Parts: sequence; structure tokens; C-alpha cells
Amino acid sequence: MISIFAMYLVVGAVAGVLAGLLGIGGGLIIVPMLFFCFTRQGISDQAIMHLALGTSMASIMFTAVSSFWSHHRRGAVKWIVVRRIVVGIFTGTFLGTCVAAALSTPVLKCFFVIFLYYVSFQMITGKKPKPGRRLPGRAGMFGVGNIIGLVSSLVGIGGGSLSVPFMIWCNIPLHQAIGTSAAIGFPIAVAGTMGYIFNGLSAASLPEFSLGYVYLPALGGLITASVLTAPLGVRLAHSLPVDRLKRIFAFLLVVVATKMLTGLI
Repeated sequence: MISIFAMYLVVGAVAGVLAGLLGIGGGLIIVPMLFFCFTRQGISDQAIMHLALGTSMASIMFTAVSSFWSHHRRGAVKWIVVRRIVVGIFTGTFLGTCVAAALSTPVLKCFFVIFLYYVSFQMITGKKPKPGRRLPGRAGMFGVGNIIGLVSSLVGIGGGSLSVPFMIWCNIPLHQAIGTSAAIGFPIAVAGTMGYIFNGLSAASLPEFSLGYVYLPALGGLITASVLTAPLGVRLAHSLPVDRLKRIFAFLLVVVATKMLTGLI
């Protein structure tokens, strides 16, 4: 068990540095790394992707707090957006975990691979939506929240890859879009963690020390290491060419996505 925990400490350390350095959501890094670690550990294929998604959500629940609080202190969180979207976020995310629980690992892998290619394309091209309109009303925000929550729960992320482009399109300045997205990531992570625990309580073939679809040894290692290494990534971000590093990382994501795709084939 000590060697297993050490493996997840390494995963958390790498995820923390990359998240701080590149400003990307932890789940984008954590899910594929957990998938390969769980495969190496010999966890049943039947539950391996569900565990990766659920454990990723649980880790984001802890890291999102420090992230959105830091943005709040700089006045970069539009709380009116958070209040309007949070109900849709909760319902969409929890619904997404129910959908994920009903899907097989190959289907979830396929969905995640497609999402990795999408994010990689965004990073490589630097493509951002042009501001086009105001925020929708309460009904519209509820619908948008459901979509963001649903997709986020299916790929184990905090939603920034979806919520930031949406807010930029609605004429919210970039720094406020990022800060508000960090705040939205917390309810996504809470609802997603609750959903993956609930839907995994009666699941078969789960490893020891699992709480539903959350694998506790991995979660402990992720939280412990990522909290310590994320500040290092932030410091590196001020001294390294981050835009170029993002493109390099995007190509790495393409490699990871392709490796997962070949496993499907």
C-alpha cells in the first residue's frame, strides 16, 4: 500500500505543477494519469474509468477552494453569474454521474478521448470565441449550467474548458471569466463527487478502500502532493514562456488521447 500511495503522490505532484504552470483544470491531467495508474495496479477494467472520473472530481473539490478564493481576493469572481448558474450546475453534474455509471468503460474512454482532442485543438490554435452577446436570463443560465455540469462530470473536470469560452462569448473580461470559472468548479466537483459516490456504492469489482467510485489512496496522494506543488507551477509561470508550453502540452494531450484510442481499437 505504501508503494501505491507513493505512486499517487507522484501523480499529484505532476498535476499540481502543470495546473499552476499552465492554468488548466486538474481533471484534464489527473484522469488520464489515474487511468494508466489504475491499469498498472490491476484494477478491474469494468470500473477503471469510473474510478478515474470520480477520484478526479473529489480531488478538484479540495483544490477548487484555494483557487476561487485567490481569484475572489483579486475581485475576479462575478458572483452574480455563479448564483444564476449554480442550480443548473448541480442538476447537470449529478445527472451526468448517473449517465456515466450506466455507461461502459470503453464508451467513457471514447468520450474522454474526443474531449482531449477538442481541448488540444483549442490550445494549439489559441482559438477563443469572439464576444457576441450578454448573459442569458435565469432559464438560459439554468440550461447552460446543466450542459456544463453534464459534460464536466462525464470527463472528470472542473468545467473551465467550457465555462470560460461561454463567459467570454457573453462579453465577460477574460480575467473575470477565469476567476468565475474557478468558483463554478467547486459546485461541479461537489455534485460530481456526491454522484460518483452514490452511483458506485453498489458497483461490483471495486478495489479495497474505495468509497463508491472514489479511490481513497489515490485521492489522498493527489491532494497531499498537488497542494504543495501547485505554488511551484505558479512561480514557474512567471519565468517561462507559458504560451509555448501550452502548445507543447497540447501535443502531449494528443499523444495521450491517441494512446487511449489505440487501446479502444
